Amino acid sequence: MHISVAWLNSLLAPASPVLLADEIENALMNLGFPSEGREVSPSGDVVLDVEVTSNRGDVLSHVGMANEIAAKYERVIVLPHVPAAAVSDQPSNLTVENYVPGDCPRFTSRVIRGVKVGPSPAWLRERLESVGQRSISNVVDITNYISLELGNPCHVFDLSKLAGNKLIVRNAYDKERLTTLDGKVRVLAEDQIVVADEQRAQSLAGVMGGADSQVSSETTDVVLEMATWEPAAVRRAARAHQLRTDASYRFERTVDARTIDAAAERAADLIVQVAGGARCGRAIDVGQPQARAAGAGSQDIINAESGRLMITLRPARCNQILGAELTLAEMVLLLERLRIRCSPSPDGGILAAVPFDRRDLTREIDLIEEIARLRGLDQIEVLDAIPVRIRPPQNNQVARREMAATLTGLGFYETVTFSFISPQAAAAFVPAGLQLIQVSAERRKSEPVCRPSVIPGLLACRRTNQHGGVKVAGGIRLFETSAVFAQDSAGVSIERQNLALLLDIVFEGKRAATADLQRGVKLLRGAIEATVRTLAGSGAVVACRDAKPHCQGLSELGYAEVTLDGYRVGYLGMVNDEQLKMYDLGGPVAVAELGLAELLAPFPPRATVSVPPQFPGIERDLSLIVDEQTTWDAISAQLYSSPDPRLEKAVFLGCFRGEQIGKGKKSVTVRLSFRDEERTLRHDEIDSPVQAMTEAMKRTLGATLRV
Repeated sequence: MHISVAWLNSLLAPASPVLLADEIENALMNLGFPSEGREVSPSGDVVLDVEVTSNRGDVLSHVGMANEIAAKYERVIVLPHVPAAAVSDQPSNLTVENYVPGDCPRFTSRVIRGVKVGPSPAWLRERLESVGQRSISNVVDITNYISLELGNPCHVFDLSKLAGNKLIVRNAYDKERLTTLDGKVRVLAEDQIVVADEQRAQSLAGVMGGADSQVSSETTDVVLEMATWEPAAVRRAARAHQLRTDASYRFERTVDARTIDAAAERAADLIVQVAGGARCGRAIDVGQPQARAAGAGSQDIINAESGRLMITLRPARCNQILGAELTLAEMVLLLERLRIRCSPSPDGGILAAVPFDRRDLTREIDLIEEIARLRGLDQIEVLDAIPVRIRPPQNNQVARREMAATLTGLGFYETVTFSFISPQAAAAFVPAGLQLIQVSAERRKSEPVCRPSVIPGLLACRRTNQHGGVKVAGGIRLFETSAVFAQDSAGVSIERQNLALLLDIVFEGKRAATADLQRGVKLLRGAIEATVRTLAGSGAVVACRDAKPHCQGLSELGYAEVTLDGYRVGYLGMVNDEQLKMYDLGGPVAVAELGLAELLAPFPPRATVSVPPQFPGIERDLSLIVDEQTTWDAISAQLYSSPDPRLEKAVFLGCFRGEQIGKGKKSVTVRLSFRDEERTLRHDEIDSPVQAMTEAMKRTLGATLRV
């Protein structure tokens, strides 16, 4: 932002010594506003190019910068005097309607009749030209002057060019056209806000006025508009039209609605001074100043009388953060120099009332930063040694490390892929019932979609390795923990952190046989179980249940929902042929995606300790022939339903398929362990319970004993 040194000095009390450009530049530098350069105007004035951070919209004006200088040098700022306005009896005949109060919290207008548009007086031209502004006409120059002086952008319409003597704040119509003051025709979108008359749009709200109603030398009656707009709406419109203006720059950083009255009165008074005319009727005011939201601190409140945000500051906390020994009185003095009103808090601290325009102050730490900034960061003592208190890492960080170590030990390589993918890649993996989130295609071109799954990124990574000729014994295995995005039917965004796995299915022939596919899925399930054991302990129950794929990109063969202790945490399965072809992969891959929060929640796992058994146990292996669709969960549940208390555990050993077993059948081998805690068992003692279990399996699952 360009700042005139002469203009700044004119805002300080006349009794104060004039500040030199070096003094102002050094002060602003120490306050956090470094100067990127300086120029000398033809009038001899020094103009500083000051860098302003995005959260300090309050200093985008000479008065705002003067407030900072006055606070630093303990000077008194003199605001421009606005005399009581003389209003003629002639009615304004203007009506205003606001259909978007959410995007336009407050809209004010004042009608001035009988103005004479012409060249600006010398003082006004010099002020504008000193900071790089071109003089246009007296009326228009005042609107630019007010923006530079007070930070409140405003606009003037030619009243005679407004159809129906009406201003309407509304959403633009789809593909509505507006010729802006730069002479370009803008095609508008429905999410952009315009100020219109009864027939057409007359300005792009918060960005630029329209050419159809601009003030010219023939203009005699003008409408002075001053409003405030939702920053996101202004930013969206400015970016869509690649149109950056002084007005949009300020509105994107928030112009507080409560600053409008004084600024609008100042603008109207100056227009009458330089262009003549008289104000007609009272100001039209649509909307109300919006109160600020309280900050994150539990003590933060909004003062009901003043509407100011109240923040509690603890002096001890301030000194602890700054490493200083400031008294409460010193803290109050520094804050009040920054226009922050202070009063005692019930707990002996400071209750600070934040100015309307200081939108960056929301928490106690912000006030501490203000004290340090004004006192001088060079006043904070630098210690020779920094005291460090070593703390253990947080559980979720330890859990992530342990999870990564487990997967790495199983041969998986960690990847980091991009969050944006193409619509085609995203459509195949968006969960049923959810919708994709897409940014502007102009910004992301071919990849404008926020990924709904991490799997497309792993598939693209696998393709890159394949094309690079990378080969690993046993196939390539990849994993990644990343965020995924989607939205529901109501447009509510959903973001989750997921763990995604990809594993090559290794086969020896020209094509993968069914046994190869099953082996690959089992390996992936084993990796999931090992990860869960690491995070949740040996007592966690991981189950995979057949289901229909939740998205289009997965094959129905081998798909299963993964549950942890009975709760669904994700899925595993195989990528279908269409996706394999799309990513040009030479072989099938198994994939899985699990909710990271659900996996990390049980960490750290609880260790269980038991006394070693005093007596040996007996093991008995059974090979049961069951239908192909019979799951191990069903077999295990039936075995553990045995009433014999001596059954210690039932362990899956393996599965066999072949001609001798029969079509549609499989042989499942299970090892039963029996133990008596009080004596040594004899083999003949378990014959009866094993026979009973076999009979129960035959009745419930149709199982037969393979001999």
